[in-house]
Amino acid sequence: MNLFNRINMEYIRVTKENLEQEHICCAISNNKDVQVSSKKAWLAERFEEGLVFLKSVERGKCFIEYNPAENAWNPIVADSYMYIDCLWVSGSFKGHGYSNNLLDECIRDSKEKGKSGLCILSSAKKKPFLADPKFLAHKGFKVCDEADNGIQLWYLPFSANAETPQFKECARHPQIAERGYVLYYTSQCPFNAKYVPILEAVAKEHDVPFKAIHLQSKSEAQNAPTPITTYAFFRDGEYLTNEQMNDKRFLKVING
Repeated sequence: MNLFNRINMEYIRVTKENLEQEHICCAISNNKDVQVSSKKAWLAERFEEGLVFLKSVERGKCFIEYNPAENAWNPIVADSYMYIDCLWVSGSFKGHGYSNNLLDECIRDSKEKGKSGLCILSSAKKKPFLADPKFLAHKGFKVCDEADNGIQLWYLPFSANAETPQFKECARHPQIAERGYVLYYTSQCPFNAKYVPILEAVAKEHDVPFKAIHLQSKSEAQNAPTPITTYAFFRDGEYLTNEQMNDKRFLKVING
């Protein structure tokens, strides 16, 4: 079923068949918006790999996106696990139990598909665009691995003998040889389609060395030098942040 109800909220599963008609929560414009079109194009290619996008029928940020860990666009080893790309409930949707609804449905679906558990990225303290560690701990998740930059892999095993997920070695020490500013990103996050060109323009205008590396395949993402691939910003070889930058924030970083 594509629809189900929980606590006075109706949810719908986005599929290849209804993708063009449905909004995608984090970018709620029309299909001509580059953010929407890039995200939908990325999703359309992932559904056959088992990706699930479940959201509120109401317009707003209330959704969960997950897929089999072997198809995750992250450098992790988590055989038979389900990997949560994003669980986002914000604004007026917060405080009504919707995060619990979405996670519970992910757990139910994953168990039904014979998975060993769930895994997701977070950190010791809440960071933008990462799952809230307090919520994860409350739901029974535990840290199973951590990269040098503080990005953690959390997991919720469904049995005591389930294997423990881990980062690939390439993700444990997020450093690169290139100098200047380097951004690794994917189309999994729709905001990149808008803001990456803005950063490129700012860098050109201010004669700042900047390189944007668009990870366009699962293989590229699974072997990236960073545990988080949706947005990983480096400066002179050192990891800087996973937080989206606009022109003002980038200029602030450039100017120290």
